[in-house]
Amino acid sequence: MSTRAGFVALIGEPNAGKSTLLNRMVGAKVSIVTHKVQTTRARIRGVAMEGESQIVFVDTPGLFQPRRRLDRAMVAAAWGGAADADVVVLMIEAHRGLSEGVGRILEGLGDVGKGRTIALAINKIDRVEAPVLLGLAEKLNAEFDFAETFMISAEKGHGVDALRQWLAGQVPEGPWLYPEDQIADLPMRMIAAEMTREKLTLRLHQELPYQLTVETENWEERKDGSARVDQIIYVSRDGHKGIVLGYKGETIKSVSQSARAELTEFLGRKVHLFLQVKVREKWQEEAERYSEMGLNFKDGNA
Repeated sequence: MSTRAGFVALIGEPNAGKSTLLNRMVGAKVSIVTHKVQTTRARIRGVAMEGESQIVFVDTPGLFQPRRRLDRAMVAAAWGGAADADVVVLMIEAHRGLSEGVGRILEGLGDVGKGRTIALAINKIDRVEAPVLLGLAEKLNAEFDFAETFMISAEKGHGVDALRQWLAGQVPEGPWLYPEDQIADLPMRMIAAEMTREKLTLRLHQELPYQLTVETENWEERKDGSARVDQIIYVSRDGHKGIVLGYKGETIKSVSQSARAELTEFLGRKVHLFLQVKVREKWQEEAERYSEMGLNFKDGNA
């Protein structure tokens, strides 16, 4: 039986459930999932196996109206991910329907969609009644000629197997692109940084979601099989540093413990995690910070 392999881009508005779907498809947590919008910055790829097919998922940042350099670079990365893919899946939230943002994405798909298979996945179907769902599917298919429409709940898993099986048949015939046991092509350093950033985002809630970034500065393999990981949390202001550290260092301690636990579970071995907080006022204007996140600094130009 011949093998198949190809790239699938998941696109949509922020919080449409792209990261949740990617993690469910791949069967491991490779993409940051929080209730915050715009948490996915880099195009994280996860690899899913379905029969003789290897599906390489490109999880793109949410498409939104960009205001800052970082926003513009994220949006460029999302469209770039779609343009590089064999198949594109547009995810929309059932309860939000055809929003203004979805309308803008449909316009953009006109250019990106040429010569590409594009499917529609209506997510969070448990939030609306069946007649509303069917009406929404009809409306969206009238706006754009989708190859297939799927009703799913990424969180609960409904409809996800059918989508994965369909994608397996859509990717081109050819040799696999990754070893079978490799689930993500992002270097472990970046995945580790994403895990810590997720913990910070969850812990700090409204206080500081986009004013910080995390970088893995050093990764040392130890003789006993464990790893020492040193990370720096960059914030824009002195006041932010205090928020990240917390009263008597409680916040950073709690973040470090939960990130270390998740990283240990992910790697299946002991991890010694050390976090430092540094103030860099203009980190959002530094090219080096962008390449650490897998983004192109130039894409942020107005």
